[in-house]
Amino acid sequence: MLRDSDVLSLLMRRKPAHSLAQPFYGDPGVFQVDMEKIWYREWLFTIAACEIPKPGDYVVHEVGAYSVVIVRGNDREIRAFHNSCRHRGSVLCKTRKGRHPKLVCPYHQWTYELDGKLLWARDMGPDFDPSKHGLKPVHCRNLAGLVYICLADAAPDFDRFAETVTPYLAVHDLENAKVAHQSTIIENGNWKLVWENNRECYHCAGNHPSLCRTYPEDPTISGVAADGKFPDIVEKHFNRLEAAGAPSRFKLDPGGQFRVARMPLLEGAQSYTMDGKLAVAKRLGRVGADQAGTLLMFHYPTTWNHFLGDHSITFRVTPRGPLETEVQTTWLVNKDAVEGQDYDLKRLTEVWEHTNDEDREVVENNQRGILSPAYEPGPYSRSHEDGVIQFSDWYAETMIRAITGTVAGPVGGQARVAAE
Repeated sequence: MLRDSDVLSLLMRRKPAHSLAQPFYGDPGVFQVDMEKIWYREWLFTIAACEIPKPGDYVVHEVGAYSVVIVRGNDREIRAFHNSCRHRGSVLCKTRKGRHPKLVCPYHQWTYELDGKLLWARDMGPDFDPSKHGLKPVHCRNLAGLVYICLADAAPDFDRFAETVTPYLAVHDLENAKVAHQSTIIENGNWKLVWENNRECYHCAGNHPSLCRTYPEDPTISGVAADGKFPDIVEKHFNRLEAAGAPSRFKLDPGGQFRVARMPLLEGAQSYTMDGKLAVAKRLGRVGADQAGTLLMFHYPTTWNHFLGDHSITFRVTPRGPLETEVQTTWLVNKDAVEGQDYDLKRLTEVWEHTNDEDREVVENNQRGILSPAYEPGPYSRSHEDGVIQFSDWYAETMIRAITGTVAGPVGGQARVAAE
């Protein structure tokens, strides 16, 4: 089983603008290094804040060996704690989501306040100090209605990301959203294949007939050239939306971890529906233009998103094993929107339900082929797959820095806006 030094050696020998070596897509050792160096260290998107609207509402999110409780407190702040009692380690919350006025261990009923403070522990003796046995906190930030956690003892910087994207997200008013629908699927493929598939639309025309009714797979529209310039149709879109008060221009993190840009849909398309018309009559947010396109935001390693003029969609990636990845999709609508009156659930979700299932098949086919002894890294298309190059560069350089302890620097390669 490969370890840190093996992974580092493979990364240092990788071919630029080529897919990764076979072990990166299935070796258990590489997967464990991925978890330790990326998933247990980086900021991870977990839920939309509106999933836990009331004090005591919680969601349990599991990442590798960790189980985390994300809970809204009586002060309405959202916090995260390790889902492990400070007595003998039992999980506190056994269900994936729910509501409790206090967090009570099911084993011996140790009772914690929603802010993690230990309130009650029976018969522990006069020398027992409850203040030293509160729940272990997990770093947690609420970014304009999107909740991120970090499992590391010392979390990396979050402020640069927050300061960059908050103006883009603010007009979508996610704090006043509700969950219209949520789906969770398992893709039998490595998490990096899920991301590589997302970061290009080279495959869209041949695999996504529903999505291609509204999403432009043409890289001259959905991408950015090597010189950083956009075609006139995109420039006009940026200008029109920014004049309407919706920040839109392309922003890429110098370190390559996140990107945000408000991109046009196909001409005349207003939302991700089969006919291209709005999916929700009572709109979510304050984007004034009828043809607002979609605010595309990714943040490695966990999330890509589509924030539209009428509703928003979040996607969360969670590795479950070397060959298994969970993808959760959440459709958010105005909290006052009424199903059957303001939106039809099937019409709202069908484009991305189709697309997710199609992507699952694409990823699984890719995984099966990579497991063949005949596999060797192949070249990426620079006109269609610059986004994949950018992701692979980010992954490789992040891993190299984590393994060697070197300081972060700009990621090589030109990022493409393209992708689902």
